[in-house]
Amino acid sequence: MDAPNALYILSSNAFTKIYGPEEQMEIASLCNLYATPQTAESIAENPELLYDVEIIFSGWGAPQMDAKFLAAAPHLKAVFYGAGSVKKMVTDAFWNRGIILTSAWAANGIPVSEFALAEILFSLKHGWKYVRAIHDTGAYVPKTSSPSLYGSTVAIISLGMIGRKVTKLLKNFHLNVVAYDPFVTQDTADKLGVRLVSLEEAFRIADVVSLHTPLLPETKGMITEAHLRSMKPGATFVNTARGAIVDEPAMIRVLQERPDIFAVLDVTNPEPPVDGSPLYTMPNVFMTPHISGSTDQECRRLGQSAVEECRAYLEGRPLKWRLTKEMAAKLA
Repeated sequence: MDAPNALYILSSNAFTKIYGPEEQMEIASLCNLYATPQTAESIAENPELLYDVEIIFSGWGAPQMDAKFLAAAPHLKAVFYGAGSVKKMVTDAFWNRGIILTSAWAANGIPVSEFALAEILFSLKHGWKYVRAIHDTGAYVPKTSSPSLYGSTVAIISLGMIGRKVTKLLKNFHLNVVAYDPFVTQDTADKLGVRLVSLEEAFRIADVVSLHTPLLPETKGMITEAHLRSMKPGATFVNTARGAIVDEPAMIRVLQERPDIFAVLDVTNPEPPVDGSPLYTMPNVFMTPHISGSTDQECRRLGQSAVEECRAYLEGRPLKWRLTKEMAAKLA
């Protein structure tokens, strides 16, 4: 059987990050790469390159695969996407064609869960507070009480793939883990070893609340002023999900009025915050520029996911990460 014709189509920067030498070598052994890697812009200028393509390897910077794009690619059968959300790429025309699509969203969730774990553990020791105090004063500061990593309570908001990974990682520590997720059964919670609580109780009892909810129309602004205001003294709110899930103006008000609680934010709304936002200078807010997802070498894991899915597809084996239209809509 002849190797299928394939193309890379994604941004130049994403190509070098996602598909390293090892991934490129594996793909070349599986497919006939009949043109150099393309970008959304180059393929728009040379749509004739799409005529023979059967498989596309993509990632960040993918073209929108609308009716015009698909008309130029009559033989396209599968797209292996080496990143997470495909919302900007897929269209109704794409789904109507029945093209196979897989995403590396699960692989991208691994560094997010690892990053969240690090932030949770550091927050339980109030590490952020000490780092800032020593930096700002230029002097050693005395220790004060903190929740610590023994017997404290961590609340996981939403037990999707990342929330479950974080929950499992936390089992290596002597912590009380509770979770809010209205779609999770008691049986599933028991298997994960967590106690299901309401969203209100999660914020009220936890020493650290870690948010892992996908951004959907129904979850926008889900975390309210009342939730944040109910947090116990010394508690920390960690967000590695999406900024818009939180009522950000309300969060700022609460944090300004309650310097005894902390926010550790890898995401904001908008991202980055507007110039002059109080988030930049508030002493109890600690921000990172959305680094929890795959960065640098971690991106190769996404490319390897695309390779593994392509291999399974060509060998007629089930695909682990194939997306449906409904699933794709839920990916952040």
